[in-house]
Amino acid sequence: MTDDRRFWRILLLIVLAALALRVGYVLLAKRHEPALGDQIYYVAQANTLARGDGFTDPRDGSQTAEHPPLTALALTPTAWVAEQLDAGGDHLLPMRLTMTCFGAAVVLVIGLLGRTVAGNRAGLLAAAIAAVYPNLWINDGLAMSEALATLAVALAILFTYRFIRAPRPATAAWVGIAVGLAMLARAELGLLLPLMVLPVALMLHALSVKRRLLLFLLTCAVVLAVVSPWLASNLTRFDEPVLFSTNDGLTLCGANLDNTWYGDGTGVWALDCAAYPVKGDRSVVSNSLRQTALDYIGDHLSRLPVVLAVREARVWSLYAPGFMADYNVFEGRDVEVSWAGFFAFWILVPCAVMGAVMLRRRRVAITPLVSQFAIVVVTAAAIYGLVRFRVPAEVSLVVLAAVAVDGWLGGRPEPAAADDETFTDASDGRPVGVDASA
Repeated sequence: MTDDRRFWRILLLIVLAALALRVGYVLLAKRHEPALGDQIYYVAQANTLARGDGFTDPRDGSQTAEHPPLTALALTPTAWVAEQLDAGGDHLLPMRLTMTCFGAAVVLVIGLLGRTVAGNRAGLLAAAIAAVYPNLWINDGLAMSEALATLAVALAILFTYRFIRAPRPATAAWVGIAVGLAMLARAELGLLLPLMVLPVALMLHALSVKRRLLLFLLTCAVVLAVVSPWLASNLTRFDEPVLFSTNDGLTLCGANLDNTWYGDGTGVWALDCAAYPVKGDRSVVSNSLRQTALDYIGDHLSRLPVVLAVREARVWSLYAPGFMADYNVFEGRDVEVSWAGFFAFWILVPCAVMGAVMLRRRRVAITPLVSQFAIVVVTAAAIYGLVRFRVPAEVSLVVLAAVAVDGWLGGRPEPAAADDETFTDASDGRPVGVDASA
C-alpha cells in the first residue's frame, strides 16, 4: 500500500470514529435536552425555511436576520425531510445529528491541514486529536453556528496554504469562498481577511507588490460575491441598513451594562437589554440598543481596561473557569465537558507553542495558523469573552500540537534556517510561495 493510500484509509477511519463519538454524545446526553440559547433561533429558522417562509419570525411573519444564515440554511434540508416524514416536534434531534456530520468534516479537514504543514503522520495525529478534543465535539452536539464556523475556518486555513504554495487567481478564489462561508456562519470571521489573508499575500516576496495586492483584492471580491445575496436581502428588508445581522445591537448592549462590567459577570453577556422598550422593526431596535451600548461605554471609560482584560482572560480560560463552565450550561454545554475542555486546552497549549517553533525552524509559514489567535483576541475585546468564541484558534491549536507530537516521535528533521523566505509544503516537500507548475 502506498503512503498516500495508507494516509487516506487511516484518516477516514479516524473521521468515522469521530462521527461515532459525536453521535453517541448526542444520543446519550442530548437526546431529550430542549433547545437552549441560540439553538432556539436556529431550529425555529430552519423549520421556517423548510416550510418556504424564508427568513421570517414564525410567530408573526415579520422579517428576521438575528444571525448570519449559513447554520439555518445547513439545517433546512434536515428540517424539510423530517417535515415530509411527518416526524412532528421541532426536529431538534435530527438537527443535532446533522451537526455531528459537520463536526466529523472538521476532523477530516484538520487532518489534511496537518498533513500540509508537517506530513502524513502529523496529519493523522491532528485528526486524532481533533476527534477527541472536547472543545470541538462539545459544539457538534448543538444546533448552533460553531461547528460550521470551525469547518469554514479550517478550510480557509487549508486553502491559504495552497495559495501560499501556488499564488494564482484560482487559489485566491478558493480562499475567498471559504472566508465568505465563514462570515455567513459568524460575521466576526471577516477578520480572516485583514488578519490572515492580507499578511499572507504581503509575505509572498517572489511576486511584485502589485501582483500581491491584486490577488488580495481578488480574494476580497470573491468574499463579497459569496456574502452579497445575504447583504442585498438585508438591505432591502428592513427600515434601517442591515448587513449580516440585526442582533449586533442586542449583543453589544448585553455585553456593556452594569452586570457585565462589574461583579462576577464581568466580561460576559447578560440578557437585560432584551426587555428594553424600543419600538420599530428589528433594524430600528438593533440601532437603538447599539447606541445604548456605546453610550454606556462612553460613560464608563475608566473601567474599560479592566473589562477588556477580563474578556481576554475568560476567552483563553485564564480566569474563573468554574464560572464559565456554569455559564455554558445555559447554551447546552455540560459542566463536565466544559471542564474536560479546560484541562485538554492547557495540555495542548505548550505543545502548540513547540509545534510553532518547529515549523518556523523548518521554514514553514505559520501566519495562517497564528493569525487565528489574533482573531480571537480581537473578537473577545470587541464583543465579550466566551470559550466558544475561541473556535478559530482551536483549529490552529490542534494542528500545532500535532506537529509537536510528530516531532517528538521522530518526524521530519528540522533543516537549518535559510536566508530567503521560501516555505515548504510537508505533503510533498516542494517550495511554497511559487507556482508549483513553474
